[in-house]
Amino acid sequence: MDIQKNNFKKFGTFAGVFTPTLLTILGVIMYLRLGWVVGNAGLLGAWLIIIISFLITLCTALSMSAITTNIRIGAGGAYAIISQALGLEVGGSLGIPRYISQGLAVTMYIFGFREGWLSIFPGHDPFLVDILVFGVLITIAYISADLAIKTQFFIMVVIILSLFSIVFAAYYGSMYIPTEDAVRWGTFKGSIENGFTGSDFWLVFAVFFPAATGIMAGANMSGELKNPKKSIPQGTLWAIGVSFLIYMVLAYWLARTATEQELISNYNIIVEKSYVGPLVIAGILGATFSSALASLVGSSRILFAMGEHRVLPYGVFLAGQSANGQPRNAMIVTGIIIFISMLLRDLNAIAPLVTLFFLITYAMINVVVIIEQRLGLISYRPVFKVYKWIPWLGLSSSVLAMFIINPTISLLSISIVFVVYWFLSRQNLETPFEDVRSGLFVSFAEWAAKHTWGMKNMQQRAWKPNLMVPIRDIHGAKGNFQFLRNIAKPKGSIKLLGIEPFTENPNFRDQLAALSESFRKKGVFSSWSVIHSDDFAKGVNYGNQALQGAFFKPNIVFLNLQQHDDYETELRPVIKECIRLEIGVLLYLSHPKALLGQRNMINVWVRDRKDNWDLGWNIGNLDLSILVAYKLKMNWDANIRLIIVIDDEKEKGNAQDFLMTLVNLARLPQTLTEVFVGNFKEVVEVAPAADLNIFGMEGNLQFEFVKEVSAKTGSSCLFVKDSGHESILA
Repeated sequence: MDIQKNNFKKFGTFAGVFTPTLLTILGVIMYLRLGWVVGNAGLLGAWLIIIISFLITLCTALSMSAITTNIRIGAGGAYAIISQALGLEVGGSLGIPRYISQGLAVTMYIFGFREGWLSIFPGHDPFLVDILVFGVLITIAYISADLAIKTQFFIMVVIILSLFSIVFAAYYGSMYIPTEDAVRWGTFKGSIENGFTGSDFWLVFAVFFPAATGIMAGANMSGELKNPKKSIPQGTLWAIGVSFLIYMVLAYWLARTATEQELISNYNIIVEKSYVGPLVIAGILGATFSSALASLVGSSRILFAMGEHRVLPYGVFLAGQSANGQPRNAMIVTGIIIFISMLLRDLNAIAPLVTLFFLITYAMINVVVIIEQRLGLISYRPVFKVYKWIPWLGLSSSVLAMFIINPTISLLSISIVFVVYWFLSRQNLETPFEDVRSGLFVSFAEWAAKHTWGMKNMQQRAWKPNLMVPIRDIHGAKGNFQFLRNIAKPKGSIKLLGIEPFTENPNFRDQLAALSESFRKKGVFSSWSVIHSDDFAKGVNYGNQALQGAFFKPNIVFLNLQQHDDYETELRPVIKECIRLEIGVLLYLSHPKALLGQRNMINVWVRDRKDNWDLGWNIGNLDLSILVAYKLKMNWDANIRLIIVIDDEKEKGNAQDFLMTLVNLARLPQTLTEVFVGNFKEVVEVAPAADLNIFGMEGNLQFEFVKEVSAKTGSSCLFVKDSGHESILA
């Protein structure tokens, strides 16, 4: 299949990139608006507008060249570049609006062709002209891109002849105005005859700038180029250079050929001042036709690429190809969309969207290069290198141009991109290639780690439950799935540590990976690893010890106490080592019948403080208990009850005040409090029922105590030991 696809890649630099790019840049604005630009801005002002416009596109073209020489670019041009760098979601969020805008651009070029045609044959029916032009365009594009390129060769000849007509006019004396008398800096009068009662520099810039936005015409053919890494940079940059020269010379010719009033009031000034007017009219028709053809061919390739990657519904259909490799299905769909848009008859209201989606695309291409350069990954080795300031200049100038042209529609365009991204991000798209997102996140994580390493022991405000869950019985872990998820959700994480004997279970790793994936699907980040050890406690302790050097290490070890566990030899050594390493411990004992009940109430037992009722920052082994209770409260929509048992009736008031102060400082609204006087074990048995009881854990916690308390509460119990780095008061 790859060999067959390579056979379809038949275009070189000149035919595949230079020609469509040059013809798209040398469009209607050159023939019908450049004179108006010179008349308003003057020669120097017009030159400045041309330089700024081409500088923006040049920076983007250089950035695009750097990216295309660093990746194996597929079909879709800018869509493929952005997708391979930032993922299908970002690529699609720009590709879909860009595809639609290119379809609308085809319609506008058709309307432009019609206006030129009616200036020659005013009696012809406008709608019939549109239909016939559309029919010719879709036929050429549907047959093959090869025929479209050959058609553009013919159009290029026509445009060259029209430029020669201007050269001959200059040779035979059309430039009758002396250079010193030409308008150097315009007065920006606008033109009442053409609907402009006044203008300024940036309004004139906004009128001209779309002329410079055709640099993607060649890149859109990326999937059918013999050598896109070579052709896209060379063809695009040569097209920009040649067209820039033509615009600069043409502006000089206009400034010396017509008066200010002629330039601002007559859009057809080039036709009238050229040596052979009909050749320029033919050039106008050729420019609009070639721009429409390039946009039609390019947009269908974007749709084909998005279909290939299943970004859109019916992707299999959209990615269908003919025997000679043409994206026929995408072409048919594009043709239907264009025909429907033609029925609107007037696209002036949404015309700015076309230009602005181009600018958003340019901005994102520069963003891709900035990210690649900043990451410093070894995979970024472009053959075509650019200075680091170039993409920054391209990005800032693209954004600036957007808001100069139309601030309101710029915000609308950006909003559309974000809406499409939000939609695609919920589709679970499978990216068929590597992108730089993982490198971006890793680099950011490394940056954050380096900048916070010095204060690693002072992260109480940034505390999140990052659980390590030792597993040797996969079924027991599955039984605690929802409980673990509700402790970690939404911003915590769960690391599954498989403790596997040296006599391996062939399914253990697959089951562990599947469980980890289930957590991720339910909104909790999870990873897994396996330690081979016949000694459960040693395996867990080795894992904890190894992770002490890591920045993102677990801060809680979750131990599930089951009937077959040997508490003294398997769990107590783990608890002891966690205390030494300053890692929090959760020892969970599920009630065999009640389980977690209805998840409505959580009891948190507070130790008697006797004569020390002052509430400072250190509240004893209580922070992790309340933090876990709060996480469960939020995810269960449950209530918390703080319970304290004292042995002195006189201390009841102090105990009640302590609990109320704790509730207020810990910001625990609607939390119940209870103070009991008596023996702890007796109170536990008669205390208000709860679905989960949370107790503090001593370093020498006895198994008999765990069993006894669990039996007395008639509920599942969680025994908690702080690490010392949590704070419910932070």
